[in-house]
Amino acid sequence: MTTKTLMTTVAALAISATAVMAQDRTIGFSQIGSESGWRAAETTLTRTEAEERGYQLQFSDAQQRQENQIAAIRSFIAQGVDAILLAPVVATGWDSVLQEAKEAEIPVVLLDRQVDSSDDLYLTAVGSNLVHEGQVAGEWLANEVGDRECRIVELQGTTGSSPAIDRKSGFESGIADHANLEIVRSQTGDFTRALGKEVMESFIQAENGGKDICALYAHNDDMAVGAIQAIKEAGLKPGEDILVVSIDGVPDIFQAMADGEANATVELTPNMAGPAFDALEAFWADGTEPEKFLQTESKLFTQADDPAAEYEARKGLGY
Repeated sequence: MTTKTLMTTVAALAISATAVMAQDRTIGFSQIGSESGWRAAETTLTRTEAEERGYQLQFSDAQQRQENQIAAIRSFIAQGVDAILLAPVVATGWDSVLQEAKEAEIPVVLLDRQVDSSDDLYLTAVGSNLVHEGQVAGEWLANEVGDRECRIVELQGTTGSSPAIDRKSGFESGIADHANLEIVRSQTGDFTRALGKEVMESFIQAENGGKDICALYAHNDDMAVGAIQAIKEAGLKPGEDILVVSIDGVPDIFQAMADGEANATVELTPNMAGPAFDALEAFWADGTEPEKFLQTESKLFTQADDPAAEYEARKGLGY
């Protein structure tokens, strides 16, 4: 056998071994639920990414209940999975189950949300800077409104979740230097369209039929889309009578912007699995410890950014 042939054979065996190793890997994924289009896209892209890499993905839908997630993680541990992906529904209450995963030597990667636990209990967290997202939204609104008085209503995400906490504080910091901007009503819409619409209806009723509302800030696009429907049913023009700014960058918000019914969104990429799997593969290969936070990019989009084209580019991504 020549040296060249030997090298080719070794390379082929290495590729084969890598493929077998990948196929032997089982990943548990505890997803919050399907409360939004963005969440559905994250699930779809995670499934696709796992399939392309040859992993077996054990999926669990928590239906937005932490107790379901904790039960799923314990089930994954009992099954002896190779790693766990966790999109935590709330930030607190994870210490015990994460300690159990650590003792079982199963690395845990957080997706798109943070937990209030010691960072030695998980391998890394993949996500955006949630505070920054809210701040970008607030700064956009302050710039758009200028010096005129602006009464803002806020649709918060799930109470106790890191996006709700951080997107609220970020937005507040973005408008802090503008005394003419005031959040007059704030209530959770639980990241869903249905509740976003319901809460917006109550805001409109309380604020002179909506005539006293200058702007809506929603912690995600799905709540904003629900609120837009409530605004229209109240006989007002969303995007004009009430400015609408939200976060995520799902296709329907770009359609709303194209229709002139929403004004701005801060994009949150749903592809958290790619960086998560990259980190796991490096860890499995030689024990490389990733940074504790792997930040994804966030970008502001407005009606000036050809929202119709953005809608077409995103609508096939699983939203």
